Amino acid sequence: MPNPPRRTKTPHAAVEAIEPTAPIREPRGARRKRETRMRLMEAALKLMADKGMEGVAINEITEAADVGFGSFYNHFESKEAIHLALLDWVFEEFADTLDRITAELTDPAEVISVSIRHALMRARREPVWGHFLIREGLSARGLSRGLGPRLLRDIQKGIGAGRFAADDPLMSVVTIGGAVLTSIAVELRDGASSTPLTDMLKAFGYAEDQFAERAAAAMLRTLGLSRAEAVEIANRLLPVDERAIESE
Repeated sequence: MPNPPRRTKTPHAAVEAIEPTAPIREPRGARRKRETRMRLMEAALKLMADKGMEGVAINEITEAADVGFGSFYNHFESKEAIHLALLDWVFEEFADTLDRITAELTDPAEVISVSIRHALMRARREPVWGHFLIREGLSARGLSRGLGPRLLRDIQKGIGAGRFAADDPLMSVVTIGGAVLTSIAVELRDGASSTPLTDMLKAFGYAEDQFAERAAAAMLRTLGLSRAEAVEIANRLLPVDERAIESE
């Protein structure tokens, strides 16, 4: 009589692969705390972008966030603490985004160009973010965190590779950083339709759909690139931020 077929044991790992585990649900209390903190951050960002940290009171933040005044201290020790959290959120998050989307680029000039164009395009899409960047971009923390050190790093790479003719990395950072903030201010001019600024911009051929590319080309020229090469690099196809697409 033939032996019965042997039964094989299914490895534990295989069972786990076959039977998907239910996603771990965030506890309701933790979710509410996270959402409340985010509402406070978003309200503070809008207020401080408009009036600066000194011009904003804690009760204004809690009212704008629709959060009880006492709840503020469950998340932040002071107004200064939420301001520091905003600086890290705005500068570090954007700097990390730039690092991610330029990771495959090998030309320091293109890295600088892409970073400038993304900064101007984001400011156009998110005016509150842009106004906060203008207000805080030249602060000590703004220069020492996130964007400042990365701009210095990228300029030093270009100088080291012989790509840039600039011989003073620090002053190049000051020049490029100041030009980016000024360009954002031009993009975000509010209620300026009848001001001398708008008339001047029209006289110089300002066009919103090409402004970011013109700005990037001009800044590349300050680093020593020829006009033709700077314009060509500034008009290359922008790399896509895959993570941003996935989150939509």
